[in-house]
Amino acid sequence: MALEVLALRGLGLGDLLTAVPALRALRRAYPRHRLVLAGPSALAPLLPVDEVIEVRGPGPVPRTRPQVAVNLHGRGPQSTEALRATEPGTLLAHGIGGPPWRDDVHEVRRWCDLLEWYGLPADPDDLYLGEGDRGGPVVVHPGAAYPSRRWPPERYAMVVAYLRGRGHEVVVTGSAAEWELAVRVAGLSGARVLAGRTDLKALAALVRDARLVICGDTGLAHLASAYRTPSVLLFGPVSPALWGPPKQGPHTVIWKGATGDPHGQSPDPGLLSINVDEVIEAISL
Repeated sequence: MALEVLALRGLGLGDLLTAVPALRALRRAYPRHRLVLAGPSALAPLLPVDEVIEVRGPGPVPRTRPQVAVNLHGRGPQSTEALRATEPGTLLAHGIGGPPWRDDVHEVRRWCDLLEWYGLPADPDDLYLGEGDRGGPVVVHPGAAYPSRRWPPERYAMVVAYLRGRGHEVVVTGSAAEWELAVRVAGLSGARVLAGRTDLKALAALVRDARLVICGDTGLAHLASAYRTPSVLLFGPVSPALWGPPKQGPHTVIWKGATGDPHGQSPDPGLLSINVDEVIEAISL
């Protein structure tokens, strides 16, 4: 049987990209092992692993007896028990035998700290996927997983109209379910609507080569960080200290200092306090 390291992170694009430094650290620590991720298989092209097995959420994990199992998903207990059920030789996780869970640490740092607790060096800055030519359009992404993280589409539309009025090419991205939202944001400005028309590979290439990305606290923001693409990021209700871009990157974060429910069903008041003029002022093209 081949030597195998199994890492669990059954989460979406942004969450997975924050775990890239930890995955690379595992690669360095176990160079003769096959690195397998239990997570969304659609994200495999972006990740530094040998194989992705389809897992959404904390498990179960359809694998048996890896030499090492690593819980990069959460604090447990469900995710930890799902990995324990694979009967690993060694289990690395928060909690019993591992570091205590902390709520006040950046998500990238969290998983590096977990590995370092077990003596595996990990660099939080090792999250880059490369750089593009910056010759592409401005990418505006108005959607987010929860309404509390969605800045109003009418305000995005005003920003798009400003950019188009100054001769910039703009594309509005999103999932197929967000097509109507993207059309509202594009308005009559002439911006192209690509919502539902790009797979992950095409979306990643679009962000990689973009002149600028404008979005909220969502997966596309992490993709911009991974490619060092300049971005203007609208944060709320979660602090950028926990989920924001690298401080040394070409990113401008707008956040009013208020926290709230990241899974809320209405726009966060702190996010709503960001006005259009502030976003326009943050644009440097």
